[in-house]
Amino acid sequence: MSTTALVTRYFEAFNAKDTDAMLDCVADDVAHHVNEGLVRVGKEAFAEFCAHMSRCYDETLTDLVVFEAEGGARAAAEFIVNGTYLQTDDGLPQATGQGYRLPAGSFFSVADGRITRVVTYYNLADWVRQVS
Repeated sequence: MSTTALVTRYFEAFNAKDTDAMLDCVADDVAHHVNEGLVRVGKEAFAEFCAHMSRCYDETLTDLVVFEAEGGARAAAEFIVNGTYLQTDDGLPQATGQGYRLPAGSFFSVADGRITRVVTYYNLADWVRQVS
């Protein structure tokens, strides 16, 4: 499977809210760099993050564009996050079902047909403004 196909499959699984399918796209020792947070390493930590996110947020990504570096070892994607804030997350404004929409991007490293690194960026201040 090409890197573009793998990253697209990862995002399709995200939109389907299929964490198991997302986990199938990542390596056992995946390094997950979250926006404004610590790096989480491994599938278990990634699964815990996904479970937390599913409790607090209902998100769908649209306008996805995937870019693949020559050789397929790295990729990037940009997209729009369309979400609803479901449950108050630690240190963030109170959740009351607010909607939000913001641009975001992710960067990937790929080896042996699996994603080994995911880095996601978005403007947290813009998100806070939208839900406050």
